[in-house]
Amino acid sequence: MTALAVTSPPSSAAARATHFKLDNGMQVVVIPDRRAPVVTHMVWYRVGAADEPPGVSGIAHFLEHLMFKGTETIAPGEFSKIVARNGGQDNAFTSHDMTAYFQRVAKDRLPKMMQMEADRMVNLTLDEKDVATERNVVLEERRTRVDNDPSTILGEQLTAAFYQSHPYGTPIIGWEHEIRVLDREAALRFYERFYAPNNAILVVAGDVEPDEVKALAKKTYGKLKPNPEIAERRRPQEPPRRAPVRVKLEDPRAGKPTFQRLYMAPAYSNAEPGEAEALDLLMKIAASGTTSRLYRSLVVEQKKASTTGGWYSGSNLDSGRIAVYAIAAEGVPMAELEDGIEAVLAKVREEGVTQRELDRARNAYIADYTYGLDSQTRLARRYGWALTTGRTVEDIEAWPERLEKVTVEDIKRVAEKYLVEKKSATGILLPLDDKAKKATNENAKRES
Repeated sequence: MTALAVTSPPSSAAARATHFKLDNGMQVVVIPDRRAPVVTHMVWYRVGAADEPPGVSGIAHFLEHLMFKGTETIAPGEFSKIVARNGGQDNAFTSHDMTAYFQRVAKDRLPKMMQMEADRMVNLTLDEKDVATERNVVLEERRTRVDNDPSTILGEQLTAAFYQSHPYGTPIIGWEHEIRVLDREAALRFYERFYAPNNAILVVAGDVEPDEVKALAKKTYGKLKPNPEIAERRRPQEPPRRAPVRVKLEDPRAGKPTFQRLYMAPAYSNAEPGEAEALDLLMKIAASGTTSRLYRSLVVEQKKASTTGGWYSGSNLDSGRIAVYAIAAEGVPMAELEDGIEAVLAKVREEGVTQRELDRARNAYIADYTYGLDSQTRLARRYGWALTTGRTVEDIEAWPERLEKVTVEDIKRVAEKYLVEKKSATGILLPLDDKAKKATNENAKRES
């Protein structure tokens, strides 16, 4: 059998970005990409759903929506229209650890984007009517994306049970009863507390030079005053795990029985040297895609599952997690499916992986990293996400080299350390039989 060739880390990734700080504390990253006269402009705030005060879940995401409502110089709803009239696209997103806003425009429109983004960093105006309208939009978003999907409901409940103390257990979109009472005052308090240049990172990728961006950034963002109350983020931390957690959901809308499991793990920001890279490679081998151990064993060979998957999520600020899932094949009991999953994971813990599997997984990750160098948007997201979660430009650019150092012994060690039942939470989604569905529907009619 011919051995796999191991791809070397891309030399073009070295020292690709320039990183500096404005006098008001705003960090700036410039990633030149001169193949087309286009730029991606992103502003990242070091605040997300895990920074929300108790009782106002969803306020970070709600404020993200409200940031498009206008300022003293931009009319409500005009921000995105101005971007579009300038030939660009824009959007935003919220996670547990950050909120980001971005535009992709022609190079000569970059000064305009900086001016507009700097304006709404400190001059947001909110009308009561706009706040009420946007609150209804968020409630409908929750109904559509969460409440109408049994698998997503299970995931939300499982995550809430998984985190005993840390706010990662609260959904980013928020709990419905708390979204309903979010108001203008709550949004402005959150905005004034966290939106400031010294709590933000500017990332510009595209046809630009570092000195050019620095001059523009000083002219726009550099005029803004820092918030002296911005402090290092301190959140409740998780206690040691003493017992596994189980969540079961029965739903008449569910199709086949579904299995989900989470394991606590470190993040890239706080893992021991080499552990996060080993966890990435471990889960690529064990659970990611049709060549993974889980898929080949449960779908192809034993036909116990119709699909499987899994991953390591290490990009959070405070902790990471490992996830695996499977959907049962027709007629396969959940207990049999769960036993099959545990058997695959136990074999990885006890025997490790092969060098061939490691080489294949490493090549796939390095190839994906290399392809990402060709995308302005992926580059901007790569740097911005890492910097908002405690990592550095050097961390990002040295990642392929650190990946090369991972051995099969490293992977076995992290499998033994983190694929541990007492550090897990398991979720089971079961469809109701016809009799149970009828009873559920009758109860729903009586309640309405």
